[in-house]
Amino acid sequence: MKRILITSAIPSVNGVKHLGNLVGSMLPADVYARFCRARGYETLAICATDEHGAPIELAAAEEGIPVSEYCDKWHAVQADLGARFGLSWDHFGRSSSDQNREMTWHFARQLWKNGHLDVRTTKQAYSATDGRFLPDRYVIGTCPHCGNINARGDQCEVCTRVLDPIDLIEPRSAVSGAKDIEIRDSRHLFLKQTNFVDQLRAWIASHKNDWPVIVTSIANKWLDEGLQDRGITRDLEWGFPVPDDIADGQLAGKVFYVWFDAPIEYIGATKEWADKNNLGDDAWRDWWHGDRAKDVTYVEFMGKDNVPFHTIIFPAMILGTGEPWKKVDRLKGFNYINYDGAKFSTSSKRGIFMDGALDILPADYWRYYLMANSPESSDSMFTWEHFQGVINKDLADVLGNFVNRVTKFCVARFDGAVPSEGEYGDDEKALAARLDTLVAQYTEHLEACEFRKALAELRAIWVAANEYITVAAPWTHFKADRAKAAVGIRMGLNLIHLFGHLCWPVMPTAARAIHHAIQNAPEIIPWPSKPMAEFLGQLEPGQKIAPPDVLFAKIADEQVAEWRARFSGTGL
Repeated sequence: MKRILITSAIPSVNGVKHLGNLVGSMLPADVYARFCRARGYETLAICATDEHGAPIELAAAEEGIPVSEYCDKWHAVQADLGARFGLSWDHFGRSSSDQNREMTWHFARQLWKNGHLDVRTTKQAYSATDGRFLPDRYVIGTCPHCGNINARGDQCEVCTRVLDPIDLIEPRSAVSGAKDIEIRDSRHLFLKQTNFVDQLRAWIASHKNDWPVIVTSIANKWLDEGLQDRGITRDLEWGFPVPDDIADGQLAGKVFYVWFDAPIEYIGATKEWADKNNLGDDAWRDWWHGDRAKDVTYVEFMGKDNVPFHTIIFPAMILGTGEPWKKVDRLKGFNYINYDGAKFSTSSKRGIFMDGALDILPADYWRYYLMANSPESSDSMFTWEHFQGVINKDLADVLGNFVNRVTKFCVARFDGAVPSEGEYGDDEKALAARLDTLVAQYTEHLEACEFRKALAELRAIWVAANEYITVAAPWTHFKADRAKAAVGIRMGLNLIHLFGHLCWPVMPTAARAIHHAIQNAPEIIPWPSKPMAEFLGQLEPGQKIAPPDVLFAKIADEQVAEWRARFSGTGL
């Protein structure tokens, strides 16, 4: 049995995530995890909230509550929204957990012992107006590489280059806007990434056939431009403190940088899962450490802005421990999805956020659309007209209408039971052969995490079913040739049963409703393993069926106009 470990880039705990965040990591990770479970693979899907860093500390201050309380609140919100979106994590952890603290300290101690950390005096931004050192993200200025005037002091979102506040041109405080930025000395712990350039280059090259071009190009760009040692501590109050046995206590009052402990949380969250279920240490080590993890295929999902941390920084940390930790095998990177001509904006509430999306439509509408249009090879653009067109055509007309017509005709003309008359003929055999090809291609694309291609095949399967039922025309033949009509309806019901299986990774709620129309669905709807000629003949004659409620309602022009105004962010 294959063993598949799946992680998504962990979302920052502050606030509700928008659909770009969802489709760039968490949703494709869930679709792939569901597919792996359906295939019968031993699967562990792990995610968490990222609960450290300056934005968390300052956001809590703005709300006037302790940081721990702020994290408790927003972790619960994100866990609830994820569940409502059908994200089926085996564990949704927290990077501030005791398990992650111990794991972070272990990594740091190993790196220190092996000579891959040292203490350096650095120049840090200090705001006299704010009366404090400013964390990287709270210094804003012009990027020296691309000229972006709103680059943050840790990374430029435009060119993705990692920065230090001292690099910025005309820096200013993101807290107060003050420009009285002083540069003062502060001692910090540095990860000597330059020790690992050759190893990282060889490791990245070994995955040129496993990773998308966007991933390898970003990783190699970092190496080609010259890898720099990286500070891994910060002047903050919230975070994991540096243990006194590192650097002889020189770093008292410092905490680890969020991008040091955040990727370690993949391991920490797996230990949280094992502890929560009383499974013991062997359970999490089986996925992450030594010989136990050699047969694991580790698959990560993330947006392109996170790629450097997972192809350079975290692998360097693992290499530096000198321990046999599992490194990623397949890394699926995504471009950005933009909203209606511009970027999503959290500050102005421009765009669709997870809570707002669920207020207006069930999760499966969004899951299907986002995966069918996932930003794999380039950035993509969400527009309301395109969304309306895809939902109305693919889900309402092609899928939903087929299920509705066949099941209701069965109730009206065959007493709501699978008809027994007639035998499958050439048309049914031809359809089964065509579906063998389409289902195999759909399966292949999901195995490869090629989601746009996969969903194109899924839609082609629905189209093939519609073409068949149009030719079979049971409603036309019922009076003159009941047996011929019965064959068409029996095949139609078997096709609906097939849809219930194939849709489950992408649209789990709709898939369950489709499957229940034919027969009770198991918790995990398994992947079809039989040839289509056999699968499409499984339903027993006389078996009762039950038409589902409307699976997908069409979206009206009036709704589009209302939603565009609601999510425009105008006046906020």
